[in-house]
Amino acid sequence: MGIGGDSFLVNVIENEVVHAKEPWVDHWLPFTNFDLLVPPFDIGSIFFYKKPSHENFPTIVNTLKASLSRALALYPPLAGETAWNEAAGENQIHCNNRGIYFIEAVADVVLKELDFYKPDECIEGKLMPKKLRHGVLGIQVTKLKCDGIVIGVMVDHRVVDGYSANMFISTWADMTRSKTPSMIPSFGRTHLKPRSPTFYSPLIDNVFAPFLPPPSQPDDDTGIDYDNYRLVNRVYYIEGEQLNKLQLLANENGCRRSKLVAFTSFLWKLVALSMENSGKQNQSCNVIIAVDGRRRLSEKEEKEKQKLMASHFGNVLSMPYGSKTPQELNEMSLCNVATEVQEFLKPATTKEHFLDIIDWVEEHKRQPLISKALVGEEITSFTVSAGQRFETMDEIDFGWGKVTFGSCHVPSSRKDCFVMTMGSPKNNEDWIVYMHMPLKHTSFIEEHASHVFKPFDTDYIQI
Repeated sequence: MGIGGDSFLVNVIENEVVHAKEPWVDHWLPFTNFDLLVPPFDIGSIFFYKKPSHENFPTIVNTLKASLSRALALYPPLAGETAWNEAAGENQIHCNNRGIYFIEAVADVVLKELDFYKPDECIEGKLMPKKLRHGVLGIQVTKLKCDGIVIGVMVDHRVVDGYSANMFISTWADMTRSKTPSMIPSFGRTHLKPRSPTFYSPLIDNVFAPFLPPPSQPDDDTGIDYDNYRLVNRVYYIEGEQLNKLQLLANENGCRRSKLVAFTSFLWKLVALSMENSGKQNQSCNVIIAVDGRRRLSEKEEKEKQKLMASHFGNVLSMPYGSKTPQELNEMSLCNVATEVQEFLKPATTKEHFLDIIDWVEEHKRQPLISKALVGEEITSFTVSAGQRFETMDEIDFGWGKVTFGSCHVPSSRKDCFVMTMGSPKNNEDWIVYMHMPLKHTSFIEEHASHVFKPFDTDYIQI
């Protein structure tokens, strides 16, 4: 399967701060109303490459730092920090070119020995960087014993969503190859301002809510199985044939469902079965689907507005969700669960929905906000995000060839459950699935759905 982090060492050669290339302008950038819906946590991306055919590692590192400095000049928030703006009376992004940590390292392990299936053991604390305190971005470039290259990127989720992170990394890769970036980012705020007067559908109250800290819990932890419910990271692949079968089952009632809806429905039932197996059949089981609003907000707009939304750098997400008890879900067929998923997802795919979110946040922005699916006690919630549209496999080329494997990475410190589906580096029909879930659920999934969820390893990608 591969070796974990305890079996190899990583030596940091240099840890320096890279700044945006001049000229740059010191300025403050307010968070948008969509940014204010994101908790203060980080999200990472990691890319593995086979040995470059020509350049040596010192040359590669110097080239990457030089192109990064140029890329940061186009993305000033990433070289800044989150800080309190006294003049505005709110937390904002200070684009002050404080710079980012750029870590250069070497690891005494070859690419084919890495345990991709358990990234906590081979990636966490090994191949992923740390950010400057209050910083937005951190990058680590690691040379493996086989001369393969690993690039890890960690970013503050309040500043970027997956679409934006991918935009930046693609730009950095393009500029490393002396290629003109395919998209120039937009940091405008006027196209995401609330309407006057504000108004919104009451349905928004079913998607987001003010965040209230949970009441303090007693110290009596008797009976809590901490090991089984600790969050772990796992990476699987799903063969295209299995995805097609799930889609056929989800379509049994005559309504065509997407593969994402079919997959989400199947996973929702599996998590419910795991909860029921643990005696939690009467608790709530919530599934959230992240929906990007860029295309929705530009519907029937002029081309200029469409370009602004397509290149908007930041968060533009809604988080619709469904809630059922495990007992309810386990009594339903997959096609009926898919109907439930489609019903809560459909209202969040309209332009009006995202305009409503902007207005709702405007009226509630003086207090922390959160996805309503995460509110309450005695619940299990997980988010599904579709990353197939991100250019992780074919376009993130820094000049030494196609990515061998690219993935998101969730820090182990994050307490929310997260699932991302991604394209496969092997073929266009398969999916890669990244999970940040309790060990109890991943173990149950592997035991009862091993025909669908197969551990991702180097044999699959034929290293």
